[in-house]
Amino acid sequence: MLEVQPIKKKKKLVNNRRKSRELVMKSIYRGILNQFDINQIKKDIKDDPDYLKADEVFYHQIFDGIMNNMDQLNNEISSFIDRPIKKLSPIEHSILCISVYELMYDALIPYKVAINEGVELAKTFGGIDGYKYINGVLDKVAEKRRPLEFLKH
Repeated sequence: MLEVQPIKKKKKLVNNRRKSRELVMKSIYRGILNQFDINQIKKDIKDDPDYLKADEVFYHQIFDGIMNNMDQLNNEISSFIDRPIKKLSPIEHSILCISVYELMYDALIPYKVAINEGVELAKTFGGIDGYKYINGVLDKVAEKRRPLEFLKH
């Protein structure tokens, strides 16, 4: 008899990716505060208790992608926020980098997932109503970057 468990595997994949996004957020946060050495951050993050729960390949894909495109991401974010990017909290900035990166560079991630993951990170790590701000910014980015997908919903 075949044992099929796609839902459980999908849930595990989602949880692993969520942990990966948390680690990326922590890595970017550390970099923003400390004017980072990327290689040291990637080395140090392996000591995080959640590292073994994360999807390591996904972590590196997202983190490296953000680091390689930081100027473009900051330009995109700046066009949708109501203050200079340096006035964003490091947590908000980190979260926006992750979700905007996914919206701009990873078409395999549905825009709603990119937004929801950013909102969930903001609820967990951000200020009291920070998730509302994150949601509003990401909604505008999604409308610009994923117009066909955005209009369908």
